[in-house]
Amino acid sequence: MAGEGNPGAGRLARLALPALLLGAVGIGFAPIFVRVSELAPTATAFHRAFLAVPVLWLWCVLERRRHPEVLRPAERGDIAKLILAGLCFAGDLAAFHWSIVTTSVANAALLLNFMAIFVTLGAWMLFRERPKAVFLAGLATALAGAGVLMGESLNLSARQLGGDALGLLAALFYAGYILIVGRLRPRFSTATIMLWTTAPMALALIPVVWISGENVIPQTANGLALLIGLALVSHVAGQGLVAYGLAQLPAAFGSVVLLFAPAVSALLAWALLAEPLSWTQILGGLIVLAGIELARRGSR
Repeated sequence: MAGEGNPGAGRLARLALPALLLGAVGIGFAPIFVRVSELAPTATAFHRAFLAVPVLWLWCVLERRRHPEVLRPAERGDIAKLILAGLCFAGDLAAFHWSIVTTSVANAALLLNFMAIFVTLGAWMLFRERPKAVFLAGLATALAGAGVLMGESLNLSARQLGGDALGLLAALFYAGYILIVGRLRPRFSTATIMLWTTAPMALALIPVVWISGENVIPQTANGLALLIGLALVSHVAGQGLVAYGLAQLPAAFGSVVLLFAPAVSALLAWALLAEPLSWTQILGGLIVLAGIELARRGSR
């Protein structure tokens, strides 16, 4: 295995699930940072990638000094796949943030969770990874929990169909990212995967921000600090831990674990932004956790 080595493979396997859960926690902070950011959503997404690139580059440099044997992307096919993963992530953020302003936040967040279905279907159709019945039951349970978690805020309206479609498109893009990273992670280190997907992600978001006409320069030191927090907590740490875990666990199961992120976001919104947290939302979060455990039992 590139980057983290084979001698500790058993330890890495044991750490994979906790890493994914912690990654979901880090990702759960993202909506909070976006909510309080001084910049518009798409510009904020750009800084999430742009400010993470120097940190990821330094991570790669330090890793190669300690582990010169780390495999670097050299073949055109691998480079193309890494860039494609970054473009998928950029498409996910752009479509998701546009969906937020064209439909309700709850609709956009719930539809993004469909990425777990898309990942499962993609793994089955592309890589012949046929899911077990127990896993499918866990997936259905986790999705039901996400529905309960956000059900009080859902708003079904014909006027919001365009925004709802963008939410599904975001889920499709994110599924593509998870599938590609899941296939490449056993060969390349976490740092390599993150750098080679984040750089094209930042470049791809530049024209999106330009078309949106959004300001990209924070006006205060606090605004800059929030953007740095988003880059470090949600992207470098959160997404990095997800990439780490995908080296040991199937992409389909990883996508189910990520359904825990909305529950984290709801809890953080209650703790940090004084947004109400109902018993229904708490129940939804517990159902998501039950679904994750059931999916774990049905995964290899």
